[in-house]
Amino acid sequence: MTGALDWLERHRGGAAPVDVLAFADRLPAVEPGTLIGRWRGSELPTGSPLDGLLPAHRWYGKEFLDADTVHPLLFRDQAGVPRPVDPALAPLALLLRAPAPARSAPARAAFATVRPLLATRRPTARVRRLEHRGVLTAALVYDRLPVVDAFRQVSPDVLLGLMDARGLDAPFAFVLERDG
Repeated sequence: MTGALDWLERHRGGAAPVDVLAFADRLPAVEPGTLIGRWRGSELPTGSPLDGLLPAHRWYGKEFLDADTVHPLLFRDQAGVPRPVDPALAPLALLLRAPAPARSAPARAAFATVRPLLATRRPTARVRRLEHRGVLTAALVYDRLPVVDAFRQVSPDVLLGLMDARGLDAPFAFVLERDG
């Protein structure tokens, strides 16, 4: 796993989609039970139209309470506390077509204003084993969006996530690091 962590550190600033997928293909599958807990997220830029969008809006990560109770999007509130947001309320089709305006200062301010209204205590995703790129691995399945996040293990406390969404030509890559 040390080689995988080294690769990830060398590419934190970004990598070509083909290189990220080749890296993912070398990593082992993730068992669903190992996801339990809260994870801090960061992007692995690949030139995806979604690059930069989550951090611009204070994305924190994901939380897995059990296989059927998942908060797939945690954003920090004004006090910096991670809070679950209902992803079904995100205009995904619009974000995929025109992501640049969503990263703008006015969009960030608007999201900060409405974030409390988007908060939820209800789970909005589940974890299931899913075949992704020929490997049966843990995947986060959103309840009301055409999105699946497949995971590969970089180390016991670091995961590579590949978001597969209808309308994306290549997966959006991100890294999860176990919180605490």
